[in-house]
Amino acid sequence: MNRRNFIKNTLITAAGAVVVGSALANTKIFGDKKMKILVITGSPHKKGTSALLADEFIKGAQEKGHEVFRFDAAFEELHPCIVCESCKTGEKRCIYKDAMEKLNPKLFDTDMVVFVTPLYYFGFSSQIKMVIDRFHANNHKIINTDKKAMLLATSAGANGWTMEGLVVNYKNILRFLGWKNAGTLLATGCPVREVIEKTDFPKKAYELGKNL
Repeated sequence: MNRRNFIKNTLITAAGAVVVGSALANTKIFGDKKMKILVITGSPHKKGTSALLADEFIKGAQEKGHEVFRFDAAFEELHPCIVCESCKTGEKRCIYKDAMEKLNPKLFDTDMVVFVTPLYYFGFSSQIKMVIDRFHANNHKIINTDKKAMLLATSAGANGWTMEGLVVNYKNILRFLGWKNAGTLLATGCPVREVIEKTDFPKKAYELGKNL
């Protein structure tokens, strides 16, 4: 990848502004407010590329004093939503009693949700998508709740359009929920851990957390 393409692929959208490279270090997104942050990961690889971004983001956020709860979807007992609509009747509870019961209290109480995923067939991984689909049971508790969100994603492909489908999906989810986008980090051209470790993407993930 030449220098021009590398710079293009390292653009970060943060709080509505496009920031490149070290300029992010001087950008505070939420001032000095201490937040509760829910990080949901979707990779089945504990030492994968997106896991590294999650690690670095959490490190930065915790150093800033924010409270972080991490939920690794691929390593939890979860069931896919089957749209049975049982959650819309009676006590409005999902028919499944699984790890979502651990996640939901954090989801309701958090100030920010950070989605961290590898790119699977130009969208979210199936593991994290299963969690997002299960939000359906609690739409009445999370829609228009003034939450913020971020997207951290990795992909092997480096084409300019590689992440377009994922980003559109992410923005539509936020539009439906009434949440505000606080930033995206799209680490393209990173097929394996050894490659992403040689880029600035881990540092950018750390700075995103540190500058909240």
